Amino acid sequence: MEMNESQHWNIHGNEELNKSSVSVRGTLNLISTYLNTDDHRPVIAFGRADPSSYPSFRTSSSIVEALVDAVQSRNFNSYPSTQGVLSARRALAEYYSRGLPYQLSSDEVFITTGCTQAIEVIISVLARPGANILLPRPAYPHYEARANFGHLEVRNFDLIPEKSWEVDLEVVKALADNNTVAIVIINPNNPCGSVYTYQHLKEIAETARKLGIFVISDEVYAHMVFGKKPFVPMGEFGSIAPVLTLGSLSKKWSVPGWRLGWILTTDPNGILKKHGILESIQNYKDIAPDPPTCIQGAVPQILAKTSDEFVSGLLDLLRTNADILYEKINEIPCFTCPNKPEGSMLAMVKLNLEQLEGITDDVDFCSKVAKEESVLILPGVGVGMKNWLRFSFGMEHCSIEDGVARLENFYRRHKLH
Repeated sequence: MEMNESQHWNIHGNEELNKSSVSVRGTLNLISTYLNTDDHRPVIAFGRADPSSYPSFRTSSSIVEALVDAVQSRNFNSYPSTQGVLSARRALAEYYSRGLPYQLSSDEVFITTGCTQAIEVIISVLARPGANILLPRPAYPHYEARANFGHLEVRNFDLIPEKSWEVDLEVVKALADNNTVAIVIINPNNPCGSVYTYQHLKEIAETARKLGIFVISDEVYAHMVFGKKPFVPMGEFGSIAPVLTLGSLSKKWSVPGWRLGWILTTDPNGILKKHGILESIQNYKDIAPDPPTCIQGAVPQILAKTSDEFVSGLLDLLRTNADILYEKINEIPCFTCPNKPEGSMLAMVKLNLEQLEGITDDVDFCSKVAKEESVLILPGVGVGMKNWLRFSFGMEHCSIEDGVARLENFYRRHKLH
């Protein structure tokens, strides 16, 4: 049949989604289009925070065996409760209670399809007309993308590089009003690699209490610290201000493709329940997809049998890699890394454009580095900081050294004479 050119089609893409869909993947996909297919060197993927494909970072056999046992048991072939498999929720409640001054129950745990869905759930629950949320800058961009899509107003507060990327609490107080619903913190931090002290976290909780809001604490990198500061869970301060803690198997257990995350309620005073937040989370979960039941079924064994050697080995790798990246990147004049990373597997590096010729901004830099050196870096605009760069050091030592050497070659070709 011939197409009638005058035919009207009532089909339209979602412009709201198109405008709000800022993401790490989308930004890296854009930069990847500049890679030179004629360059036969391996791509150095500084932009991807996924070390699971590198031999040194592969998950342990006990974690794989836990999943195999769950599948072979045939106990996890049915639809789960939308809140999550009870044994997984109990195990997570017990696991996280070890670091808290009170005991969590299974009813205070919601299982999600990765931390990404946990973010989606929380933002959707809070997105009522006129409400606003306080987000850090820089930050993992999914928070802002989901808020924009849900018409939840975003108000950004700065993290201060000169103070180890701490929250500027005076700005937080100035930004908040009667329509502010929550503040987001990320600790250990993505994208900065910082770890917050007990005192700073307590000050955040006290500020939230004064403002009458709760804290959303993204702890995807919980316990992945290798500097002088210990990891302190934000739930420690749940009696000061309510806390929803987000986590996942992805990083510490090196299985991001398994897509299993959670939301923990650390609110001993019952404020979130009283104000309907937990009911809204459950109602949202009732219409959301569940993570695979077999992976949920493996959680108790994963938490119980992950060896100290596996975790300490992972932290030793990250500590060494952080040292290599920090020292070598600061030797190149067009870069400044203000703080050695102490946690996660990420670092923010300032791009000194005045040292370069013919480079207009961070996106231009990343595009040309991809083309000329097959090095993939996330431009800072992807996490809210123009003319900065986000580096991941979750890779082999030799890959970091190779990547930084290529960046030095790029600098020598493009330096201002």
